[in-house]
Amino acid sequence: MKPFRYCPHCATELSVRHDGERERLSCAACGFVHYDNPTPVVAAVVEHEGRVILVRNQGWPEKWFGLVTGFLERGETAEAGILRELDEELGLRGTVVEMLGVYPFALMNQLIVAYHVRAEGEIRLGAELADFRAIEPAKLRPWPGGTGDALREWMRRNVEGHS
Repeated sequence: MKPFRYCPHCATELSVRHDGERERLSCAACGFVHYDNPTPVVAAVVEHEGRVILVRNQGWPEKWFGLVTGFLERGETAEAGILRELDEELGLRGTVVEMLGVYPFALMNQLIVAYHVRAEGEIRLGAELADFRAIEPAKLRPWPGGTGDALREWMRRNVEGHS
């Protein structure tokens, strides 16, 4: 519950208060309330040369791969955000094909807006990534929750025989 201790407006120590429904961090001096709302994240099932690109972020275990993701920036549409992330992380140009869905990721207090993106160009890993894999769609194995739900939905729509 405590992402920080002091009010970002007046530097008074925050305290936990009940607002009738939830506990919230608040400041008795200036009235600031920290609502701790989920952070919007964009994600993409990236289709490139007939395969799906999965990425491994720096610091992830060697066998962990996932979708291209990133935080939505102020003033940016979700579609523009995922295309920016595609360029930053893989050096690819892309076209949004369709939205796959919106998925909660409670563990990280995030709300994931996921898309199917077709990409072109030569893959060049950005600084945040350690590796990537290009997987044949029929060989994909979605993981439980989060972006795994988006991959599962993409497979339901696009991979013959997957339900």
